[in-house]
Amino acid sequence: MRLRLSTLLPVGLFAVMGVVLFVGLNRDPKVLPSTLLNQPLPAFDLPPLAPGQPNLSSEAMKGGKLTLVNVFGSWCVSCRYEHPLLMRVSKDARFNLVGIDWKDTADDANQYLATYGNPYAQIGTDQGGRTAIDLGVSGAPETFVVDKQGKVRLRVPGPLTPEIWDKQIEPLIKESGAS
Repeated sequence: MRLRLSTLLPVGLFAVMGVVLFVGLNRDPKVLPSTLLNQPLPAFDLPPLAPGQPNLSSEAMKGGKLTLVNVFGSWCVSCRYEHPLLMRVSKDARFNLVGIDWKDTADDANQYLATYGNPYAQIGTDQGGRTAIDLGVSGAPETFVVDKQGKVRLRVPGPLTPEIWDKQIEPLIKESGAS
């Protein structure tokens, strides 16, 4: 009986490890689940980047158009990669594109936008990072698609690409009834 237990235990552990590795290797590392999907956007009220502009608040995103909330920073290399796409889609009137400047100084953010262009209808600053924590941001850039009811419909960690736009965001814009 002892010989069997000493033989079966390593074989059993090996089998369990094999199953765990198989499951892990078949997961897409780019897919980061979000607990916010189909949930209300966490409440926030951020001061504007530009003096004299209104605060960026989660409450203001309800009732209007679909909103894309893009978390960015002047220090973010990947943000520069996605910026030309943001500039192109910012001309689309079917949705609002707003930005959250994350852990950045106003001077650096304004210099970044002066250099690359400002695609955002409105920008709030999150210097302390509290709103990003509430949103579950893992790094910049990160984009959230928020419907007219203020619910998160999609979270895109990392830079937006034309493929992500066409396959994930464009269908949500069409589904929202925007034309």
